Amino acid sequence: MFNADLLVNALTTLLVTLDPPGLAPIFLSLTVGMSRHERFQVATRGSLIAFFILAAFALFGDGILGLLGISIGAFRIAGGLLLFWIAFEMIFERRQERKEKTGEAAITKDHIHNIAVFPLALPLIAGPGAISATILLGSSFPSIIDRVQLLVVIAASMALLFLALVIAERIDRFLGTTGRAILTRLLGVILAALAVQFVLDGVRSAFRV
Repeated sequence: MFNADLLVNALTTLLVTLDPPGLAPIFLSLTVGMSRHERFQVATRGSLIAFFILAAFALFGDGILGLLGISIGAFRIAGGLLLFWIAFEMIFERRQERKEKTGEAAITKDHIHNIAVFPLALPLIAGPGAISATILLGSSFPSIIDRVQLLVVIAASMALLFLALVIAERIDRFLGTTGRAILTRLLGVILAALAVQFVLDGVRSAFRV
């Protein structure tokens, strides 16, 4: 059944977790020396791969948890805590530094070979935070129709992320260092609030409050 509030919450959670403005300057550093067409190809491939990864977890994540004997309540608590840690890193600018180190290491090791797969799709886009958020959101979309709506939300998030990568140079120039810092902290506070809500929902589910 269509639930606008739930869809908006899902879109907000994914966008904040994916952090397109924060990923834009890292994408530029990963693709330094590439032409605009080559960057477009990397952005397209990376976004598509990340979409299929998140879509798989959205559809089958709860089934995997069931096989492992993990209740959705327990995963909501664990996932909420993980998202809260990511929010903490965003607020204190530790996540950006970690992502930059990941990108730099990959350039040295792989010499930009298959950079769309690693580190762009994994772990910069479809990282632990995004995967956890996707599985958590999947539990709120139980029916087949609901899951289709979640896939549309994931596709919309990826489309916005892809757009951010395509216009990464403009975003980086527009925001500047100060703008990126302010936006990252603001998104971190929003993600922290969403994470706390996930934990509260998990506690209610686990203890049937």
